[in-house]
Amino acid sequence: MTTTPLLFAPAGRALAPFPALGSDPGLAVQRVDALPAPDALDDDTPVVVLLDAAWAADRTGVEALAARVAFLGVGAPGAEEPDADWPVDALCAFVPADASTGRARTALQSAVRHAATLVAARRAAAAAAARAGEITEVTRFGVALSTDRDLPTLLAMILEQARRLSSADAGSLYLVERQPGAEPALRFKLSQNQTLPDLPFSEFTIPLNASSIAGAAAVSGEAITFDDAYALGPGDRFSFNRSFDEKFGYRTKSMVTIPMRTHRDEIVGVLQLINRKRSGAARLATAADVAREVVPFDAHAVALVSALASQAAVAIENGRLYEDIEKLFEGFVMASVTAIESRDPTTSGHSSRVATFTTGLAAAIDRVDSGPYGALRFSREEVRELRYASLLHDFGKVGVREQVLVKQKKLYPSDLSIIRHRFQFLLQRADLQYERERAQYLWEHGRTNYEEALHRLDRSRAESRDQLQRFLDAIVRANEPTILPEGTFEELSEINERLFVDFDGTEKPLLSDDELRYLMINRGNLDERERREIESHVTHTYRFLEQIPWTRELKGIPGIAWGHHEKLDGSGYPRGVRADDIPVQTRMMTISDIYDALTATDRPYKRAVPAERALDILHDEAKHGHVDPALLAAFVEARVFEAAHPTVGRTSGANRRLTPSG
Repeated sequence: MTTTPLLFAPAGRALAPFPALGSDPGLAVQRVDALPAPDALDDDTPVVVLLDAAWAADRTGVEALAARVAFLGVGAPGAEEPDADWPVDALCAFVPADASTGRARTALQSAVRHAATLVAARRAAAAAAARAGEITEVTRFGVALSTDRDLPTLLAMILEQARRLSSADAGSLYLVERQPGAEPALRFKLSQNQTLPDLPFSEFTIPLNASSIAGAAAVSGEAITFDDAYALGPGDRFSFNRSFDEKFGYRTKSMVTIPMRTHRDEIVGVLQLINRKRSGAARLATAADVAREVVPFDAHAVALVSALASQAAVAIENGRLYEDIEKLFEGFVMASVTAIESRDPTTSGHSSRVATFTTGLAAAIDRVDSGPYGALRFSREEVRELRYASLLHDFGKVGVREQVLVKQKKLYPSDLSIIRHRFQFLLQRADLQYERERAQYLWEHGRTNYEEALHRLDRSRAESRDQLQRFLDAIVRANEPTILPEGTFEELSEINERLFVDFDGTEKPLLSDDELRYLMINRGNLDERERREIESHVTHTYRFLEQIPWTRELKGIPGIAWGHHEKLDGSGYPRGVRADDIPVQTRMMTISDIYDALTATDRPYKRAVPAERALDILHDEAKHGHVDPALLAAFVEARVFEAAHPTVGRTSGANRRLTPSG
């Protein structure tokens, strides 16, 4: 950098007051034919221009240089003041052509001082602009840190910004790790190197004590700076391990290690920067590059990075807190899912599979570039919202009576048990009647024709027992939750027309009205009242989820979960809303829910269907305006249905379409 003042004088013209322009060792004199161009001047060099009448006439050139140079006017002999046509405002001094050497030298020294003042002003302005830029950068960085809660992203952002602001070639980041029952340690979490960007990386821990440079910075809470790590010797407090440099051909020179301290004065980590460079874009490929480019971390750089480290510490603390909250909430959600499924073990895993399918469909939609959802993209927060809504979509089942929720047949087990006892009672009564009639015959007729009478009584008893068994078998068959074969209802009606005398002597039908009503359910295993109770789980889910004070990113969960049994044509439940009122996230969940309910492992009330059949059913649902065809196409084309179970459903057994209970 040139610091000797530079003097420009007109070439070929004698300037009497300055007879020895080239003899002053404190000035570098250049004789030129015209005023110099502003962009040809060095910002850090004081410049003086001897302005005579010819150059003074170049008003454009003078104005262009006015803020960069000191003009010393040299007028005609005897002229104590410049003429009116001179750029008076640009002059710092004026001497006549016949001024004494002493006067001329004094004026020149004044001009040099003025030129130096202009340089100082430019430097101050540049420094102020740089400081303002740094403050702006740090402020912008603080805002950026507050908008991202993902810890790995935060750490990468912190290290990259610290390197950029300090022009460091490389850097590392350590986090304080405290585990119950273990000594605190520093975990090596991240490394960046501009010269060697593809270095292998693996995490490890070092003791949180003064045995290492990073540990000492964390323990002391003070920045540790080295101008040259290789200059550390046996008598120094620290030693530098050159194994990394030797292995990868790197040269570590200047270094600063700064603790990251929160507003509560807690050290959460350590930021270590290596090789501050004159030019941030330079690469340190050779020893010559290092010698030319690497400079020490000065006090200003340390202060700047320390300010950034303080912001980073708060962001890391907040990021960790947010992670802890997310883990806590994740635990709450999974505990809720466990509570739901523990009431109905046959549907175990359903909620998790629906969440897997639905988030997989969101990823598939992100890859679609055309069609109705070509512009739709899901952020990380929106995918998380969708996952939680899917996991909790059936939580309202906690509000459904357990006997209805886990009902396997049309009759409740206790009801079928009563019917079996009733038939057993009738069978025993038939046996008792047989014995009474046999005894009565012997009493009235003795042994006369006894064998013939006994044969008649045996046949009557067998016919009665066979009929009761046939009726009971028909009831057991009708109790299965299937579409009943033709004629079964008539058989049930026939059974119900039969009367029997109960223990109390009251004559009653063989099947009560409620028993007959349940057995005559022609689809599934629930009557209308029970089906409405099961369907109410959706509303229960919505009311439960609405009570939770969701964050802004998760506030859509209740609405998304509410509509997973709605259909685009308005034929769904509980509200019967149509397509325009069903969020796309809910439409996605509906497809996932139906698919899993169809293909899930056999349940007592239905058989699983193979994947191909389940997809056929979904296409049929789309054809009839129940589910979204564009979303279903993405679900099938991306093979999202393989996400939770690569081999799903059963290829044997009935392929009956039953109403999914999921």
